[in-house]
Amino acid sequence: MKKLTMASLALCMASLLGCSSSNDEEELVLPEIVNQFETDVLWQESIGDGVEHYFSRLTPTFYQSTVYVAERNGLVAALDVSSGDTLWEVDTRENPAFWPWEDDDTAKLSGGILQAYGKLYIGSEHGEVIALNRDTGDIVWRKSVPGEALSTPAAGDGLVYVNLGSGKLLALHPDTGEERWQFEQEVPALTLRGLSSPTSANGGVLVGEESGKLSVLIAENGFMAWSTDIALAKGASEFERLVDVDTKPVVVGTTAYTIAYNGKLAALDVRNGNVLWDREYSSYRDLSVELNTIYLVDSEGVLYALDRESGIERWSQSALRGWYLTTPAVAGNYLVVGDQEGNLHWLDKQTGQLASREEFDSSGFFVEPIVVDDTLILYTRDGEVSAVKVP
Repeated sequence: MKKLTMASLALCMASLLGCSSSNDEEELVLPEIVNQFETDVLWQESIGDGVEHYFSRLTPTFYQSTVYVAERNGLVAALDVSSGDTLWEVDTRENPAFWPWEDDDTAKLSGGILQAYGKLYIGSEHGEVIALNRDTGDIVWRKSVPGEALSTPAAGDGLVYVNLGSGKLLALHPDTGEERWQFEQEVPALTLRGLSSPTSANGGVLVGEESGKLSVLIAENGFMAWSTDIALAKGASEFERLVDVDTKPVVVGTTAYTIAYNGKLAALDVRNGNVLWDREYSSYRDLSVELNTIYLVDSEGVLYALDRESGIERWSQSALRGWYLTTPAVAGNYLVVGDQEGNLHWLDKQTGQLASREEFDSSGFFVEPIVVDDTLILYTRDGEVSAVKVP
């Protein structure tokens, strides 16, 4: 039985402020379960030092039979899905050290990876966006941008969209990095450590704002089409007034779905921003949508499944509350989440019941697993990449 001492860890790790431990913190214990199946690990590889203890959204991505992974210091690698063999590996630092003991500034990669237009796009805390050739890893261009690029860029309508910590959203030419337009958002004095990844759909760019809004911009010129409040700042303290929409909007047909911290889960008409329904949930993790079901992890680590058309709750699972879960991934008949201690949890996606658990690296998971055909790709904080067969 695994134990962990923590209190409000999610807010501590996600906010811009540091947090300290307390002797009065509640001790959390994972529930005992009988595994319905054993996790089948196909291969494991490592890439550099991973992201260590730093905030990061360096989610792996894939194209056909290749998985792309990046680590914070600057290494980017392409791995074969079936074997884990390294196809290429590139150091994106401009001036990497020759000797291991030399002082060396890391690339501080933090936002990505986007695969589009035959390239990979990755952002950094240094205020830089880097484009690499998808087949060779060669750097095609790198561009300085006015702010930290902490979220995964988006692609659509012939452009790449990058959301920055300074409140600016840029549209860049995918082949050159040339800026085509920029949009400036309102940024409150205190926000969570993280940003909404944009979504491109139907000639528009959807982005969540730190002020609690979901906005849609016209892809061609960056003009705002509409903006709707998902959360309103309330309370006396700055923490109570955090209302960031840090999640990537999900668009299905003419409906957009998003969720805010200290706010709501909402379904909106993507054409005009009218709210179709909303429910009282709070989260800074992305939503997962499959067919007519929305899956989410709230800010306390409780998992939910809701009807996509009505917002009616189908089930909830609170057994993993407080374990700082990743965004859930849908893998076959299961919902899969990792926690900050390196446990991989499988849940029955129809009922929410815990089906199996496997302990991986104790450094923990920080981004959601990705599904490539019948294989689940996992990435831990210390740079361990694992391929698991979907049962």
